Amino acid sequence: MRTSTTGRAGQYAALLAYLVFLAFPFLWLVSTAFKSPRELGSLHPTWIPRDPTLDNFRQAFDEQPLLRAAGNSLLAASAAAVIAVLIATPLAYVMARHRTRLAKAATGWVVVSQAFPLVLVIIPLFLVLKNLHLINSLTGLVLVYVVWALPFALWMLVGYVHAVPTELEEAAAVDGAGRLRTLVSVTAPLLAPGIVATALFAFITAWNEFFFALVLLKTSDKQTLPVVLTHFIGAEGVADLGPLAAAAFLATLPSLIIFAIIQRRITGGMLAGAVKS
Repeated sequence: MRTSTTGRAGQYAALLAYLVFLAFPFLWLVSTAFKSPRELGSLHPTWIPRDPTLDNFRQAFDEQPLLRAAGNSLLAASAAAVIAVLIATPLAYVMARHRTRLAKAATGWVVVSQAFPLVLVIIPLFLVLKNLHLINSLTGLVLVYVVWALPFALWMLVGYVHAVPTELEEAAAVDGAGRLRTLVSVTAPLLAPGIVATALFAFITAWNEFFFALVLLKTSDKQTLPVVLTHFIGAEGVADLGPLAAAAFLATLPSLIIFAIIQRRITGGMLAGAVKS
């Protein structure tokens, strides 16, 4: 009994330490965003601002076009997430239901492709987009985000398709439904939590992405929010810490809000209601 209690206490302690490790950067970011310049330069920093101020937020919006950059990020991330899910869902269904050598090879390639560093693919992507006249274009950036998100989206959705009982599809086939009708009317509703989760991760990945946007977008009117955040750092590497923290705090809010809204759908039972009476 003591061993079991000690083990459980150790697990809770490890979980608490992990949560503190994850929460520390965000909490410090929020604290910094509301501190005055004098307090930011203090030799004895505190967690809670002594004199909270919104001047950092006003200065951030005055110095950089954050709303325009946020709009660019929202457009690129949303389009990439939707397109990636629309392409990945039928492909994942085929790979999961038809376990041929080609499907296994494709699954292996999906896993291996995640190990490719960004530097390895940026030059070929840049040349392809240059030939297509899509440099400094949100359309080109969306295409890159879709290509980059597809392997992960496929890998996630294949697992969700495997969890859908084939008996449901067989019953639909007996009732006269074709493959497409079965996918749309039977399988897709059961995959809804998985599709939402995949779209969420694709959106967050594109929203936070920096390297591709930095290389492919040249003019300030096309730049996304992560790229604009670097403008708070001067030529000598000195950061305007208060406005930078305020802008970075605002940049993290969409991901947190979206996850908070749909997290119940993600963690809900994927096959709820699928049991035949």
